[in-house]
Amino acid sequence: MYIAQEESFGPVMVISKFKNGDVDGVLRRANTTEYGLASGVFTKDISKALYISEKLEAGTVFINTYNKTDVAAPFGGFKQSGFGKDLGKLFFSFCISHLTAQINEKTT
Repeated sequence: MYIAQEESFGPVMVISKFKNGDVDGVLRRANTTEYGLASGVFTKDISKALYISEKLEAGTVFINTYNKTDVAAPFGGFKQSGFGKDLGKLFFSFCISHLTAQINEKTT
């Protein structure tokens, strides 16, 4: 699907189906894009969300929320979505990939 492979800027959200329990298949699909600025995971299972966030090739992973950021958190993408991180000490870590996970714990 073209829209899921491009880095779109604007109010765009791609929601796609997957077979129950096929987390690794979802990760393969998510990581086959050449971009990796941000991604989102919505689930009641926080341990699964944390597992997925560690495997996603994205600079920021939002969990049960989207586009709510802390201005002090490092910002930047992976792959063609940027090089390194802006803000804080991580700005100087040019050769290391870092990820920021945002979790909304109030979701039931």
